[in-house]
Amino acid sequence: MTQSSPTDISRKEPPKSENLLLNLLFNIILPTVILTKLSGDEYLGTQWGVVVALAFPLTYGLKDFVQSHKINFFSALGTISVLLTGGISLLELDPAYIAIKEAMVPAIFGVATLVSLKTPYPLVKTFLYNDKILQTDKIALALQENGNGRNFEKLLANASCLVAGSFFLSSLLNYLLATLLITSRPGTVEFNEQLGKMTALSFPVIALPAMIVLMGALFYLFRGITRLTGLTLEDVIHHHEKKGK
Repeated sequence: MTQSSPTDISRKEPPKSENLLLNLLFNIILPTVILTKLSGDEYLGTQWGVVVALAFPLTYGLKDFVQSHKINFFSALGTISVLLTGGISLLELDPAYIAIKEAMVPAIFGVATLVSLKTPYPLVKTFLYNDKILQTDKIALALQENGNGRNFEKLLANASCLVAGSFFLSSLLNYLLATLLITSRPGTVEFNEQLGKMTALSFPVIALPAMIVLMGALFYLFRGITRLTGLTLEDVIHHHEKKGK
């Protein structure tokens, strides 16, 4: 029996999963509390309230970059979004710019997903079809044996359209939410409170519907993979061995 080398063991070790609680805390809960409760003159004031609130998601995005040692597409756009929000708020621009910015970021995701289909690195492989979720080598071999490589490319293209659709839905909902909620000019306590309310509502109003569409795309992709490869879902899902076994 051959023994696995330390190098092999470290290679097979699954990547550290993201802490959902910290994600929600830094990106939604703390910014909301600061903007809605601590932006009055008796606490941080309107400008410092915005600065401190936006520092949390910005710090979280930078932490992701430091830990992964590479630029994450989502984190990069998220950081740009945070900086734009801070710039619009601190420069006291028209609140309409907030709605435009909120719609622009997910729309960029959607366009990038579709454009990437024309490149060797389609983003759907980052979002759904990657070796952290699926045993891509086994899938590729089965596709080759069954002569379904071209059909699989069509499947990926269709899944990309569904993923892009989730981003475009998010863009529309972002714009509507920002237009309805952000009515006061930046630099006022009312604006900070409205920004905090929008941040708090962004998850149930925007993220959940987009997530449902994304899960639909994942289900469509998985069903297509099992049909084209002849493998079961159990065969192609990555199973990380527990330590000590």
